[in-house]
Amino acid sequence: MASDPWRKAALARELETFDGIGADEAIAEPAGIPGRPARPALVPHTEIKQRSVKSPDGVAALMHALAHIEFNAINLAADLTWRFAGMPGQFYLDWARVAREEALHFGLLSDRLVELGHAYGDFPAHNALWDMAEKTKHDILARIALVPRTLEARGLDASPPIRNKLVSVGDRRGAEILDIILRDEIGHVAIGNHWYGVLCAQRGLDPIATYAALAERHGAPRLRGPFNLEARRAAGFSEEELLRLG
Repeated sequence: MASDPWRKAALARELETFDGIGADEAIAEPAGIPGRPARPALVPHTEIKQRSVKSPDGVAALMHALAHIEFNAINLAADLTWRFAGMPGQFYLDWARVAREEALHFGLLSDRLVELGHAYGDFPAHNALWDMAEKTKHDILARIALVPRTLEARGLDASPPIRNKLVSVGDRRGAEILDIILRDEIGHVAIGNHWYGVLCAQRGLDPIATYAALAERHGAPRLRGPFNLEARRAAGFSEEELLRLG
């Protein structure tokens, strides 16, 4: 519920341990989730201006877009630590770890923005990640299928070309940050894949057919290549799933 981005990141870094107490206790959703700052302005993704990274403002806008993704990712991971009761203790430990790492990513990108003469909030942003969280807040299986395994997994595909763009304009620090994020995000998507498999097994569901049904039901975006197959394999996607990417 914290609205200040840097306070939110600091609080996320304090999510350390979970002893299992209260795992079966449902928590009523309070008003005001997720807390957001007044800036950046949130607009439809179609209204986000595309800028060339060959200009300083273009590099800054790219860093800002990535920072906004990581800000949302803190909210998404934190949401999973309280919203769905009755999971094993390791579930909550896993998402607390993800929240801590997303907070680190946000901090790295925010610092880079300052180095580029900007700050988080200077550019408009969209809300697609949290929109899907809202759609799936009543179904843990849909949430895990369509946020970490779909929207966040898209980051595995997007990271190499973004890194190459930064290298092409001499932004070595930006490229280094992308390397850190990709390394950690493989682990985050792997956590999503693990718990998706657990939930499907508990419910006697076929993972691939169930995913297709959930994606259609909730209007998940169609995945488009090129795909980072190496990263997706490392994150635990099966060969059959990779073949179905097209």
